[in-house]
Formats: sequence, structure tokens, C-alpha cells
Amino acid sequence: MPRCVVTDIEGTTSAIAFVKETLFPFVERALDGFLAKNAGDPAVAAILDEVRALAPGQDPADALRGWMARDEKVTPLKALQGMIWRQGFEAGALRGHLWPDVAGCLRAWAAAGIALRIYSSGSVEAQRLLFGHTEAGDLTPLLSGFDDTRTGPKREAASYAAIARTAGLPPAEVLFLSDVVEELDAAEAAGMMTCQLVRAADGTVAGTRHPSCATFPEVAARFGLPAPDEPPAG
Repeated sequence: MPRCVVTDIEGTTSAIAFVKETLFPFVERALDGFLAKNAGDPAVAAILDEVRALAPGQDPADALRGWMARDEKVTPLKALQGMIWRQGFEAGALRGHLWPDVAGCLRAWAAAGIALRIYSSGSVEAQRLLFGHTEAGDLTPLLSGFDDTRTGPKREAASYAAIARTAGLPPAEVLFLSDVVEELDAAEAAGMMTCQLVRAADGTVAGTRHPSCATFPEVAARFGLPAPDEPPAG
């Protein structure tokens, strides 16, 4: 049984459509007003300096919109999105989507003493907001760590090795869940166990090299993890 489960968000715990059709449009609508109101904030100013360095000669708002339209995993974009989403979550305008099978398994695994971590291209700020304001309640107390692109690219083995070190475990005792085969390849190269989440509603296509499951309870059954209706082990 894994001693730690690291999970992706988009396409794994949450619908791809939630990100594309709810979170991204929320930022698109709020971006100009947010920048006008907060441009003097040191944290926002630092992000805008990063944007200018990466897109010289381009208006920062235009660069941010272009990256978002192409779903590019650019760190200053992800950081700014997290700030804007915070306003939406705290105002009740946003609620974090999770597939119905996720929360019960996370609770059961945490109760069994299994460390739970999130690794997503979305910023740590955004991850905390999503899991802190889900339809199933605040799940952040279950989670022992969060990693984003500051840890490293999701398709590089070194990123997963770094996560295992932070968790204080050998990679072989860590299970990584994602819908993206290239991410699973990188985690496997680092020595982790892997499982692809193949959500029919997201149109995910199963690869051939990694175990695949349609739901978190299937993951539990395949890797010896407790199911939601089972008492915690030990």
C-alpha cells in the first residue's frame, strides 16, 4: 500500500470543464479591474514584472490573456489567477468542483495515515482555494502538501523526485495519480507508482503503459488503499 498519494487536479480530481469553462472565464472577466485596483500591491507588481520579462514589449494584460487562451503553464499567470480566484471563492462566487468519488476516498486515506499531496500546474494558492471551498467542504486539513510549477515542470522526473524528498519517502512508496500520460511517465521515471485516471466525461484516452482507473474507489481497490466505507486500517 502506498504511504503517500500525490494527485493532479484537472482531469483527475476535478472536471477539465470546471477549469476551462468556470475558472478561466472568471479570471478573463475580472482581470482588467483586478490589475487596475491592485497594480500598486507589491505582490501584484512583482508578478507584472515577471510577465514583462517573459513577454517584452507586450502589454501585460494581453500577454496574460494569450497565455490563458493557450493554457500555457506560466508561473506568473498561475500566481495571478490564484489571487483573482481567491476573491471569487471568498465571495462565494466560486465553488471548487470535485468528482463525487473523490472526497470520501481522500478522507478514508488520510484517516488511515496515508499522506496526501497535490501537484498541479495551478498555483499552490489556487490549489488551497479549490480544496478549501469544495462542494464537499473544506478538505485542506486532509492534505499534507501542495506543489506547483515552482517545484518543477510536470513532465520532468526531477520534479517528482523533489516531491518524494519533501514527503520524506522513497519514490517507490509514493503513488501519483493523473490523467496525463506524459506526467505519469515522468513520475514513473522518478521511481513512483502511477495510475491514470480515465474520466469518461473528460474524454480521457487510456494509455498502455500505466494502470488506469475510472474512479478513486477503483484506485483504492487496485492499490490496497481503504475505500470510503471501510474503517481506517490499524
